Amino acid sequence: MNDMNDLAFRAALARGLVSRRTAVLGLAGLGVLGLSACGSEGKGGGTAGSGSPSAAASAEDLSDSEKVVSWSNWPEYIDVDDNGKRPSIEAFTKATGIEVRYTEDYNDNDEFYAKVRPLLEAGDDTGRDVWCSTDWMVSRLIRQGYVQELSYDNIPNGGNVVESLSDVEFDPGRKFSLPWQSGFAGIAYNPASTGGKKIESIDQLFNDTSIKGRVTLLTEMRDTVGLVLLELGKDITSFTAEDFDEAIAYIQDAKDRGQLQGFTGNEYTQSLASGDIAACIAWTGDVVQLQFDNPKLGYALPQKGFTIWSDNFVIPAMAKHKKNAELLINHYFDPEVMAEVAAWVNYIPPVTGTEEKLAALDPELGKNQLIAPSEETLSRAHVFRGLSDEEETDFTAKYQAIVVG
Repeated sequence: MNDMNDLAFRAALARGLVSRRTAVLGLAGLGVLGLSACGSEGKGGGTAGSGSPSAAASAEDLSDSEKVVSWSNWPEYIDVDDNGKRPSIEAFTKATGIEVRYTEDYNDNDEFYAKVRPLLEAGDDTGRDVWCSTDWMVSRLIRQGYVQELSYDNIPNGGNVVESLSDVEFDPGRKFSLPWQSGFAGIAYNPASTGGKKIESIDQLFNDTSIKGRVTLLTEMRDTVGLVLLELGKDITSFTAEDFDEAIAYIQDAKDRGQLQGFTGNEYTQSLASGDIAACIAWTGDVVQLQFDNPKLGYALPQKGFTIWSDNFVIPAMAKHKKNAELLINHYFDPEVMAEVAAWVNYIPPVTGTEEKLAALDPELGKNQLIAPSEETLSRAHVFRGLSDEEETDFTAKYQAIVVG
């Protein structure tokens, strides 16, 4: 590991990088909503299409004879030094002798799923040993039997997962996944466009007439509807179809009253910075980046609760180097390693003990509640529950009807 001054310097450079969601989600736009309803129960490595997690098939593990691991990840989502190298990966290879074949080919959950599903359904190797999928996609992969159960004997650091993410609805007990990075969806606002007023609740966002017509919501259903459900007093880990319809009606009413300017992917960032958008639902990583240029931009995490999402390590069925993948996961659950990554990507590290290491690298980042949240902050964060295939189709269609209607 490099000395502390070099790490701090690289952390400062990271502030100029575009966030992972900024780089990617703007390309997806509304197409993500259209695709998210696709998919059915799979065969789980060539077995009967029961959708049972136990259906995930494993290949002969070549980890001991082949010192390689193939990892697919999102763009701009790992530490990179000024020479274009990835220090945390190089440290893993130095410690274990395992070469990491790292590919930034995960540009969108549905797009990636469309690439690997035919192979998984046929019981074939995807050519990847590990990748990072968002919560709801992990739920689908588990349901369809496309991912393997983790062997924690190879991941002793797995016990370092933060308590709030250690037992999630879509993967009880974290048998099939461990989080890579996390983020919140909350409310961003530009005081220059709100008359200096803070916009700190969904009620304000939807009903304050002083910002009428200058409010945007996310095209991402789970974050937007999740925040509305929480405003309505619903539990987003166990809401009903009737609860969902109530939230949809709440959003439709705001649109009909002209409160909303529209729905966006990440492209809200430029308009928020310029003041064309007064307030919006926004992701933490984007706002942290914007605040480096304009510290006056505000961000609020509603007192009634907000959504937290994670991108998660999973090992696909038929992966040839499962043990090596587990050793890689273990490497990143070392707080010192995770702090180095967090200093670059500016999302929430899911590893206990990272906050102290991050503060040593960069005191400013170490105090930022959007990167190193307190237990009180995390207590108000909630994961949107997993959906059945039928619910995913129904809910997505209802939400998309408002977005494009």
